[in-house]
Amino acid sequence: MENLKPIDYEILWELVKNSRRSDRELAKVLGISQPTVTRRRTVLEKELIDGYTAIPKWEKLGYEILAITFVKIKSQIASKKEYEITRKKGLDWLMGQPNIIMAGACRGPGADSFMISIHRNYSDYDDFMRNYRLELGEFVNDIQSFLINLAGKELLKPLSFKYLTKTK
Repeated sequence: MENLKPIDYEILWELVKNSRRSDRELAKVLGISQPTVTRRRTVLEKELIDGYTAIPKWEKLGYEILAITFVKIKSQIASKKEYEITRKKGLDWLMGQPNIIMAGACRGPGADSFMISIHRNYSDYDDFMRNYRLELGEFVNDIQSFLINLAGKELLKPLSFKYLTKTK
């Protein structure tokens, strides 16, 4: 990876705030030339930026539930042969679920893996979990989910990466 320059971090944070900004706008805000911004953005897009994604207002699209699910895998799956078979089957299932927006291994009390998924309503979530248990239940000891009401009044700070720009 090319060495990052201080200006790269400034450009990156400005893009996190608003990825729709043109290179000309970024150059004005940062007080540098537009060709410099374009050149540095190209490096950042190759090395650090995984993509540009809009974060919708989920409830306006008809999604009511965000689920964070923690899974405890059976300990006998720890053998190398069983692990590879389980991992492949689990990965194939995960990749076929478009409502899962993030999943992977984790460490914590009673959990080995997690998934974050989005659902239109409780019935949709219930069908999703039934399917999960039918497809992968043989590998699982325990499943625990936290359900977040996306349309409720208790969602105090909606998902956004713009808040991260305040940490720099």
